[in-house]
Amino acid sequence: MVKTLQFAGVRMSHESLLDFDRVLSNIRAGIGDMTIKRFDALTVEASTGEAFERTVETCLGPSGFMLFATIDHGAWISKFGIPRRVLRFILGNPLIAITMIRRDLTAGLFVPVELLLTESEDHQTCSLTYVLPSSLIAVGEDRELLAAAKALDAKLNALVTKAVSA
Repeated sequence: MVKTLQFAGVRMSHESLLDFDRVLSNIRAGIGDMTIKRFDALTVEASTGEAFERTVETCLGPSGFMLFATIDHGAWISKFGIPRRVLRFILGNPLIAITMIRRDLTAGLFVPVELLLTESEDHQTCSLTYVLPSSLIAVGEDRELLAAAKALDAKLNALVTKAVSA
């Protein structure tokens, strides 16, 4: 049996007068560094939820997020005549994710979240784009799930706002 649920995501784009390198630096200053491989190892090492939580808290940046991966789209799109820098970030916080996943396991499809940093055509400015997490996660009538997803929205918006304007 296949279940189908149609919903609409909300794309947010924050334009910045700062250049790509400055916004990139601001993002990196706000998030802790992690890799998926290291995260998987930490998950195995933690014997309890409390131990996992303590470990995660040491890996978070000031924004409350950690970086899991970066995909450099700019490196390959330049081979097709698009000379722009474009970086995709996969970032999150499993302690925030659990507030949603415990309500709906399918929330795990949309956490961690993603940001896309794109350089303008003139290479002077840039933008940060993401899909509003609550628009993907809270598609039913669960008010607690919606509240948890809105808290993630606010945390992500704070990181992005600081990155594009600092």
